Amino acid sequence: MAIARNRQVSLVDTKYYHCISRCVRRAFLCGEDRFTGQSYEHRQGWVEDKLLMLAEVFCIDVCAYAVMSNHAHLVLYVDDNQANRLNDKAIVIRWHKLCKGTLLTQKYVLGEKLSKVELIFFNQTVKQYRERLSSISWFMRLLNEGIARRANKEDNCTGRFWEGRFKSQALLDEAALAACMAYVDLNPIRAKIANTPEQSDHTSVQKRLKCVAEGKQPKQLLRFAGMHRQIMPKGLPFELKSYLELVELTGRIIREDKRGYIDYMNLPLLERLNISPENWLKLTTQFTRVFHGAVGRPNSQASYCENLKRKRRSNISNCEKLLA
Repeated sequence: MAIARNRQVSLVDTKYYHCISRCVRRAFLCGEDRFTGQSYEHRQGWVEDKLLMLAEVFCIDVCAYAVMSNHAHLVLYVDDNQANRLNDKAIVIRWHKLCKGTLLTQKYVLGEKLSKVELIFFNQTVKQYRERLSSISWFMRLLNEGIARRANKEDNCTGRFWEGRFKSQALLDEAALAACMAYVDLNPIRAKIANTPEQSDHTSVQKRLKCVAEGKQPKQLLRFAGMHRQIMPKGLPFELKSYLELVELTGRIIREDKRGYIDYMNLPLLERLNISPENWLKLTTQFTRVFHGAVGRPNSQASYCENLKRKRRSNISNCEKLLA
C-alpha cells in the first residue's frame, strides 16, 4: 500500500526530496514512438521549461533534474523559511502567476480596500497560498497537469498522460543527496542516449556546465554553496567543481567501454562522505531499485521515522550497507 504524502515529507529532518513522474504505461510520450516513428522529443523541452518556471514562483528550488523519453527525475529543495518570510502581497502576486486566484485576492492586488469580513476570508486564502507555495505536491501537480493538457491538445485526445501520482523519496543526509543527484544527472548516459554530461540534453548537469564555461552558476537551479562553514549561505553543501568531477568520473565507470577502477582519493566528495567507489557505483546506477522510500544513514532514518511516527524503517539494511 502506498504511503500518504504527509507521511513522507518531514521538513524537520530534510528539505531535499527526489521525485519521479512516469508516462502512462511507460510509453515514450516524450520521445520517439516506436510504432509510428513520430518524434515527441520536443515535449522534453516543455517539461524542462515548465519546471524552471515553477521554480521561480514556488519557494522550492531545483537541485537536479533529468527529463527522459518516458519519465522525469527531479531533486527538489523545499524552502519553507522563504515562504514564511514573504509578505501577503508577495504571496498573492506569486500565486497569480500560476492561477487567477479569487475575487478578493484580485481586489487586493489592484489596491482596493477590503472590508473586515473580506479580510478574514482573504487572510485564510493567503495562508492557504503560502502553504501551497512550499508544497511538493502542488509543485508536481501544476507541472504534470500543465504538460498533460498541452500534450493531449497536441494529440487531440483525452485521458491520462502521467502514470498516476508522482513518487517521492526523502534524502536525509549529504551522502543520499550527492548519490541521488549524480544518479539523476547520469540518467541519459545510463540509458545510452548521451556519451558525456555536456551532451545530456534536458538535464541539470548540462545547464550547469554551460554556465561554468562563463564562470557562473545557473540562476534557475539551487547554487552550490561549498563546504560547511560557520556562516553557511543557502545552497547545496558541496563544491561545484568537486560535484562536476564526481559526475564525470562516475560516468566513466558506468560506461561499458571504460569500466576502470578509480581510486577514491581522486574523488574529494566521496572521500568526505566516506563511501567506497564500489558502493558509489551501485548507488548511482541502481538508486531507485535499491531504495524504495526515504534514503539516509541509520541515524538520519531514526530521526525521520520518529518525527513522522513511523515504526517501519524502509531501506535500513541497504542504507547501512551502502551509506554507513
